[in-house]
Amino acid sequence: MKIAISFSGGKDSTLALYKIQNNPDFVVDSLLVTLTEGFNRVSIHGVRYELLKLQSKSLGIPLREVWLPQDCPDEKYQEIIGKAIVDMREKGVTHIVFGDIHLQDVREYREKLFSASGLTPVFPLWGFPVEDVSREFVDLGFDTVLTCVDLERLDPSYAGKVYDRKFIMEYPKDHDVCGENGEFHSFVFDGPNFAFPINYRLGEEKVTKDYFTQKDRFLYIDLIPY
Repeated sequence: MKIAISFSGGKDSTLALYKIQNNPDFVVDSLLVTLTEGFNRVSIHGVRYELLKLQSKSLGIPLREVWLPQDCPDEKYQEIIGKAIVDMREKGVTHIVFGDIHLQDVREYREKLFSASGLTPVFPLWGFPVEDVSREFVDLGFDTVLTCVDLERLDPSYAGKVYDRKFIMEYPKDHDVCGENGEFHSFVFDGPNFAFPINYRLGEEKVTKDYFTQKDRFLYIDLIPY
C-alpha cells in the first residue's frame, strides 16, 4: 500500500515515518509538508525550506509541498489540502500517516478532514505513553533541536536545546515531554533513517504573538544551514 507522511520535520512525524518504513505493508510515497508563503518556512515550526529539502534528500523521500497563505483560515486550509488529497489519490496513495500521540480532538479533526478523501489515516504512535515515545526516539539515535517554544509553558532557554537523554531527565515533570500540547516544536537533523546529518547553526531569536490574544508568546530560533 502506498502511503504519504504528514511531515513537519519534527520528532514525532519523523518517528512515525521510521515506524512505517519498518512496516512491510507500506511503501512510502512522499512527505506531505505545509509551508507558509512569503516566509518560505515550515508552517508553525518555522524551519527554513532549505533545511526541509535537506531532510528530504537525506531521507531519500520526495517532498509533496502544500503552500499556505499567511494567517491561513481553516476554510482556506481545507480547500488547499483538499487539492493535495486529490493529487495523492491520483498518484495511487491510499493511506496517510500522522505523528499524533494522544490528543483526541486533533485525531478526530484529521479523521473528519480525510473521511471523504479515500485516504485512510494511520497513527503509529497513538496511545503510547509520552515517556516511552521520548525514550524510544532518543534510544533509536535520532538527533533533534527545539525550534520554537511556547513562553507560557516553557522557559525561553529551551529554544535551541538538543532533545536528548539529559533534556528528558531535566524536563518539567508536569509538562508533556513530547510537546504534544504545543509546548515546543523541533527539527530532526540526524537519525537511523538519514543518509547524512544536516548541519546547522543557531541564528537569531524572534518572538511572535498569539493569533487569538495578540500577546507575545512564541519564541522561534532560526536554524541556518551550512
